[in-house]
Amino acid sequence: MGILSKFSKKPTVAVVRLDGVIGSGSRFGGPSLNDAAIAPLLERAFRKGKPKAVAIALNSPGGSPVQSSLIGARIRRLAEETEIPVYAFCEDVAASGGYWLACAADYIFVDKSTIIGSIGVISASFGLQDWMAKTGIERRVHTAGENKSMGDPFRAEKPAEVKRLKALQKVIHDNFIEQVQSRRGDKLADENLFTGEIWVGQKALDLGLADGYGHLVPTMKATFGDKVKFAVYGRKKPFLSKFGLNVTQDIIASVEDRAHWARFGM
Repeated sequence: MGILSKFSKKPTVAVVRLDGVIGSGSRFGGPSLNDAAIAPLLERAFRKGKPKAVAIALNSPGGSPVQSSLIGARIRRLAEETEIPVYAFCEDVAASGGYWLACAADYIFVDKSTIIGSIGVISASFGLQDWMAKTGIERRVHTAGENKSMGDPFRAEKPAEVKRLKALQKVIHDNFIEQVQSRRGDKLADENLFTGEIWVGQKALDLGLADGYGHLVPTMKATFGDKVKFAVYGRKKPFLSKFGLNVTQDIIASVEDRAHWARFGM
């Protein structure tokens, strides 16, 4: 019996890190979280070696609602096909699209200082029409379709365009609300949680947005035993970045990412 126990297979937990702003990543070649980049990691995590669970180490301020939906749907499909439970461990921030990803898990754990929530939709721009008038620069835009230049920052906003934008945002917001309600269900408190507000620590637990406090390694050991092994699946850096040849792209991507994180004081 002692010999058999010595060679018995130790339980494994597959770990996937989802860290960063969520977006297509195609504009500047930045390290955005997107379905195309994450799909191979998730496929291996769920299907290689029959893990007891998949743990998502999550740290994201959000980003693209479409990429959030694609990644979240992939996690759920793989979890259901393999019948493997998913645990999300939220670190600094799991907000907006980051919380969408957290909801793809069966269990959500946070730190006492984790920022969570921001269940809403935001669109930001600038109004530069006064500056254009002062500088004497003439804006020339020709379109086929009266709404093709909607949101142009070089001219004054039109009430009809603002109304149209808000209608589009409402569709996305409703989709976000449906995702949270379908995944969290009766765990959610009977309060209006969908105003875009954020919460920290205990308040997130009280509202049912998370299941408990917990860090990845100790929580998985407490669940599956001290001998549990961790198989970590992470993204590789682009080839050119190893030689410092993506400096300009990295700077541009960094500025955009910084704006997302800054909304949460990061």
